Amino acid sequence: MTTNVYEQYFGAQCTFNGVERRAALVMLVCDSDHGTIKYEVGVTFFPHNDPTDFGISYDAYLSRVIFEAAGRRSKKREATFLKDLRTTVDELAATIGGKVNWELPLREARMG
Repeated sequence: MTTNVYEQYFGAQCTFNGVERRAALVMLVCDSDHGTIKYEVGVTFFPHNDPTDFGISYDAYLSRVIFEAAGRRSKKREATFLKDLRTTVDELAATIGGKVNWELPLREARMG
């Protein structure tokens, strides 16, 4: 079962595949299957051409598995992952020359 532990939209800067991206969706995803738990941090940059444009383009999607082991979801573990989320996303974004503007949230965070 896949759960979006956290996701939030932010203003961002990135040019990928010749397309300027002005926003990013940042997420922490949990996937549990047959007694194994996996957490993944992801970020996808998208054009955001106007304030209502949240059409995600997944060609500028980056992710990293940050934990995988036998077990189940843990709120304590998730709190630690959320604390380190910005650092991980910044590292991922830098690999394609992207930058998330953490001071410019475009919507409230969603927790699951």
